Amino acid sequence: MKLRSILFTALLVLQAGLVVTGGAVRLSGAGLGCPTWPECVDGSIKPVIGQDESQLHAWIEFGNRLIAWLILILALAALIYIFKKLRHRSDFKRLRLLAILQILGFLGQVILGGITVLTKLNPISVSAHFVLTLPLIAGALALRHRVLDRPVIQVLPMTRNLTKVVTTLTFIVLLFGVVVTGTGPHAGDADAKRYPFNFRAVSWLHAESVIVLICLTIALYLVVKVSETPEVKKLFGRMILIFLGISLGQGAIGYLQYVTGLPALIVGAHLVGAILVWIHGWRLNLTARTEQEVKAK
Repeated sequence: MKLRSILFTALLVLQAGLVVTGGAVRLSGAGLGCPTWPECVDGSIKPVIGQDESQLHAWIEFGNRLIAWLILILALAALIYIFKKLRHRSDFKRLRLLAILQILGFLGQVILGGITVLTKLNPISVSAHFVLTLPLIAGALALRHRVLDRPVIQVLPMTRNLTKVVTTLTFIVLLFGVVVTGTGPHAGDADAKRYPFNFRAVSWLHAESVIVLICLTIALYLVVKVSETPEVKKLFGRMILIFLGISLGQGAIGYLQYVTGLPALIVGAHLVGAILVWIHGWRLNLTARTEQEVKAK
C-alpha cells in the first residue's frame, strides 16, 4: 500500500474513530474522568494514581484526548505531503485548503472539548463537539477521494440535485439524532445536564426523518435506473444500494435500542452506524457530478 493511501485513509479512520471513542467516554460514564482542562487533573496532563475519579474512567477520557492529537499529527503530515508531492496538480489549492481545514478543525475540537469539560458536560457543548466532527469526516473523505483519484461519475442534473438532497437530509437526520442523544440517558456523568425535551417526541421526530431519508434514497435509485446510462446505473446504483442498506440497518438498530431501553452496547452500535451512514452519504455526493462539475474538477 502506498504512503498516500495509508496517510489519507488513516486520517479518515481517526476522524471517524474520534466519534467512537467519544461515544465510549459517554457510554461508560467517563465524561469527567479527566475533570479539568487542558490538564487531566491539576498538575498533570495525564491521569494520576489516587485521583478522585476512577482510573478506568480517567484513562478512557485521556485516550479520547490522545486520538485528537494523533489526528493533528496526521493532518500536518497530509499538508506536508500535499506541498511536497502534489504541488503540480491542478487541484493543489483545493487539497491544501482541505488539509488546513483539518488542522483548524482540530483546534475547534480542542476548544469545544475544553468547554465540554469545564461546563460539566453541558449538552450544548457535547452536541457541538459531535456536530463539528461531521464536516471534518466529510473533509477527510473528500481529501482521500481526491488524492487517491477515486472515480467521479457523470450524472444528469436531476440525479445530481436529488443526490444533494439525500446528502443534506442525511446531515439533518444526524442532527436530530444528536438532540435525541442530548435528551436521553448516557450523558457521560450521572450529574450532567440534559436537554429539557420530551424524549419520546424527539425520538419519533428522528425516526420520521430516517423514514423520509430512506424513501428519498429509494427515489434516487429509481431515477438512476430510469434515466442514466448503463454504466451509471451499475456503478452509482450499487453505491446507492449500499447506502440504503446501511441506512436500513441503522434504522433497525435505532428501533431496537428504543424498545429495549437504550442498553449501552446497542447505543454504541447505533453510533458506529451513524458514522457509516454519514461516510457513505457523503461518498454519494463526492462521486455524482454533472458534466460541468466534471470539467471544472
